[in-house]
This record gives sequence, C-alpha cells and structure tokens, in this order.
Amino acid sequence: MADAERLDLKATPAAPICCSASLIDGGDGVLFSVERYGVSEPAFAIRHAGVAHAYLNRCGHIPVELDWQPGKFFDDSGLYLICSTHGAMYSPHSGRCLGGRCNGRGLIPLGIIERDGNVYLKE
Repeated sequence: MADAERLDLKATPAAPICCSASLIDGGDGVLFSVERYGVSEPAFAIRHAGVAHAYLNRCGHIPVELDWQPGKFFDDSGLYLICSTHGAMYSPHSGRCLGGRCNGRGLIPLGIIERDGNVYLKE
C-alpha cells in the first residue's frame, strides 16, 4: 500500500490503518477515512519522535484538508504539521495550534494503537 493513497476501507478496530513501517518519522502521512456521526471524514496518520499519531484531515481555521499533496503534512523541517491553505502550524504530538490562522483551534485527534506491526484505530 502506497503511503499517500487514501484507503478504500473505513478504519475500524478490526481493520488496520496501515503497517507501522509505512509511517516514517517526519515523513509522509497515510490517508484514511473514519465514520463520525454517520459521515465519512478524511483523516491521516503520521509519525513524530517515534510515536504514531492520527487526526482528522481538517484545518482548525476552516474545514479544508491540510495536505498540500496527498500525504504531505509536515513542513520542510519535518517538525511541524502545516496547513497548505493558510500556513497554520500544528504540533504533530498533540495537534495543538502553534501559530497562524488557527487562532488556538487545534486538530481533532483520533485514538490509535500500534501492535503486531500495524496501526489500528481505537474504538
């Protein structure tokens, strides 16, 4: 499975989001979809400082997807998540707004767990 491909499946606790090896520290994210309140929403998983994290793929400023190309969420340094539309910067560890038009509104985190070489969405 390519890192930047949106998965056709809906991530569930029984279905992995991706293999752990697909998430490279500060590298491309893996796109997937989640069901929230009966609606399919885009989401992504990334790895930062050795830990996998997942968020809804939506800027805290306005509801646009963050990636400037599929799977491209980090700035050039690989240290911050950045919105391609407005340049808002977010902490990869917490999704907290660090600057820009997000005005303190962070990313919406999704619970994930890594086990047996895969990353899974928590219930």
